[in-house]
Amino acid sequence: MQKTENWKRAVMIGSFSAAAFLFLTGRKAAGFALAGVGVATLAGEYPDKFEKFWEHAPEYLDRGTRLVQGVGSFVEKIAEQSSRIQERVGQTRPDYIT
Repeated sequence: MQKTENWKRAVMIGSFSAAAFLFLTGRKAAGFALAGVGVATLAGEYPDKFEKFWEHAPEYLDRGTRLVQGVGSFVEKIAEQSSRIQERVGQTRPDYIT
């Protein structure tokens, strides 16, 4: 296997890092564009590995979707418990505190 040239590695790491930052800050379109640059560079450097990944992509997407749904339901349960606790605390406070 040939070593990745430094500039290609920098392009991949930089574009994926910037894409993650843009996703986190809510700029999804720009994030997708930079992620595409990273994926294209990665695919150009390792076409055989990328082909294997592409064949298993539906499986990865399914796992990711299940993970996100699980996290979402967990967050909803925490929010429900928090609101119940807030209601109980609000009911048990003496009048002079409110």
